[in-house]
Amino acid sequence: MGELRIFPVEGIGEVRQGDDVAALIGDAVETSPYGLEDGDVVVVTHKIVSKAEGRVVPIADEAAYRRLVENESQAILRRRRDLVIAETPHGFICANAGVDRSNVAAGWAVLLPIDPDRSANRIRRRLMRRFGVDVAVMVTDTFGRPWRRGLVDVAIGVAGMEPVADLRGQVDDHGRRLEVTEVALADEIAAAADLVMGKANRVPAAVVRGVAWTPADTGVRPLIRPPDEDLFR
Repeated sequence: MGELRIFPVEGIGEVRQGDDVAALIGDAVETSPYGLEDGDVVVVTHKIVSKAEGRVVPIADEAAYRRLVENESQAILRRRRDLVIAETPHGFICANAGVDRSNVAAGWAVLLPIDPDRSANRIRRRLMRRFGVDVAVMVTDTFGRPWRRGLVDVAIGVAGMEPVADLRGQVDDHGRRLEVTEVALADEIAAAADLVMGKANRVPAAVVRGVAWTPADTGVRPLIRPPDEDLFR
């Protein structure tokens, strides 16, 4: 792996239903000094994808918001006052089923894309066709983590790359064979990209350059722990 560099994709502006996210990213990249190269990973916050896909709904009050969270949940796992830990139809375990009221006008909420993998793949195909390069694309959201404070960005949609780097069978520096080591590479890239995107900077995408990744069409599924492997459900 060479030098790791992360470039913010600036100048996209407010995204509305029907906008072409790939075109907006492409226009911003085309006028940037870094461009787009083979092996880059384009990281896109789900917020602009959801807005472009019409996944923005009005909410009249807190009761309506709670009903929306219930409707977007496949299962409710825990409750604590206003906080709900839910499983979404995608298989994600997250707060309030991913229903978000930040970076949207008052009285509205943004939902997760219906199929984030498909959204990522659509953006990838269009960027590759436009720039003539092989890139991976991921759609991200902000999740909390069990046993640790603070939020990090994680991948909820992946196109073009294997999201988990499986190191099992390799040998460490002391000659020990690795038996359980699987690295959540897509989540690491998502968290790194968020360092230049931020929550309040209105930079909804980034280009990550210098990460070695394996081409794959698995989507995000390998990152989701099956219920039978979950010790706490």
